[in-house]
Amino acid sequence: MTANTPSSRKAKGRKFQQWVADRIGKVLNIPVGKDKDIESREMGQSGVDIKLYGEAKKKFRYSVEVKRQENLSIPAWIKQAKANQEKGTDWLLFSKRNQEDPIVIMDADTFFRLVKKVIKGE
Repeated sequence: MTANTPSSRKAKGRKFQQWVADRIGKVLNIPVGKDKDIESREMGQSGVDIKLYGEAKKKFRYSVEVKRQENLSIPAWIKQAKANQEKGTDWLLFSKRNQEDPIVIMDADTFFRLVKKVIKGE
């Protein structure tokens, strides 16, 4: 069993943030990492948690917030995601708790716009 220290919690958060960046990269077929079009923001920096540049920013029009915490604070997290939302994007929140699968939270109108595009084959 891993100790529940601040450093281990930060490591879990950083690992989940990198997991999200990697998954976005795989979906877009774009490299992930330092000085690449998809990069996980360093811990403690302000702004979106997944930085997108170039082709990634054109294809993935979301401002991503990533939370790896046991206590769910969804309203506060959504507020933070909206505050960090970049112009021309929709906010997107990834959340994960221990022993549970990751989830995504997004605005309902954004979700239905996305479903409509999928149905139309766009």
